[in-house]
Amino acid sequence: MVTIKDVAALAGVSYTTVSHVINNSRPVSDHARSEVADAIRKLSYVPSAIARSLKHRATATIGLLISNNTNPFFSELARGIEDACYQNGYSVILCNSDDDPKREQTYLRVLLERRIDGLIISSTGEDRNLAKQLSDIGIPFVVVDRPIPGLKANLVQIDHLNGGYLATKHLVSLGHRTIGCIAGPYSAAVSLERVEGYRRALKQAGIPYRTTYVVESDFTCEGGYKAGSKLLKNRGLTAVFASNDLMGIGLLRLASELGLAVPHQLSIVGFDDIELCRYVHPALTSVGHSIQHQGELTVRTLIELITQGGNAKVRRIALAPTLAVRDSAAPR
Repeated sequence: MVTIKDVAALAGVSYTTVSHVINNSRPVSDHARSEVADAIRKLSYVPSAIARSLKHRATATIGLLISNNTNPFFSELARGIEDACYQNGYSVILCNSDDDPKREQTYLRVLLERRIDGLIISSTGEDRNLAKQLSDIGIPFVVVDRPIPGLKANLVQIDHLNGGYLATKHLVSLGHRTIGCIAGPYSAAVSLERVEGYRRALKQAGIPYRTTYVVESDFTCEGGYKAGSKLLKNRGLTAVFASNDLMGIGLLRLASELGLAVPHQLSIVGFDDIELCRYVHPALTSVGHSIQHQGELTVRTLIELITQGGNAKVRRIALAPTLAVRDSAAPR
């Protein structure tokens, strides 16, 4: 492995001179700078990022801790974050907690040990100690998508309540009166907000809320499939709001197996508007916001905190959801 001393020997200068050239920390003669540059090129020398970070107290690296990278929403979000970081000269270290609070704690320690300049986190929502731990980490951070109870922090998320409202209102506007809801896990605040949006739309339309029309599950295709099996035991149900798109896709599968034609016998609306919605059959109607834009906005918010030394005003950004009408919902 080539070292800075190897570069210095080939260039015929001291290793401190090589360091000054690399870090631009002191004036160096044009001749010495040229010799060092030639030696670096000939030896294919790569400066140590760790050593440079210790000197400059910055690594140009951002940690990204997400709750489940098998969920396409988080995959698309991570892509948006990575693209925005690259455009701004930052590298990204990605960790996936797999909705496991213990793994979340482990990866948080790993990221902090890597001397990251800032952190973006989407929490599992099940670690009661996380709020205090984040308050004490000493670096700028932004919470994305899922707020962390008890933590006053910069947050970038979609308006989950309004999204649930828009999804249900769309079904109501199509003439549906018996509308079920597949809810996400109640341990996540976003799940409760989406269900509250569903309830508000029903109330506004004068439709009674029935607890038997709401089934809790996890944010997966299997979760939607299993919850749908329970939900469709309610006779006369003509429409379902699924609290994320994977749940909606799981319900599409179940409907096909049961011989229920979507949307003519059962209308379905999802949440998140992931790219996959466009390619399932029938294409899934969904509410959401540009996931790419959400990632970019999160990065801009974090970079602002980094450049201002973490002293910027705390902001809670709620992105307005929109309805993407496709083929999975139709008039009753």
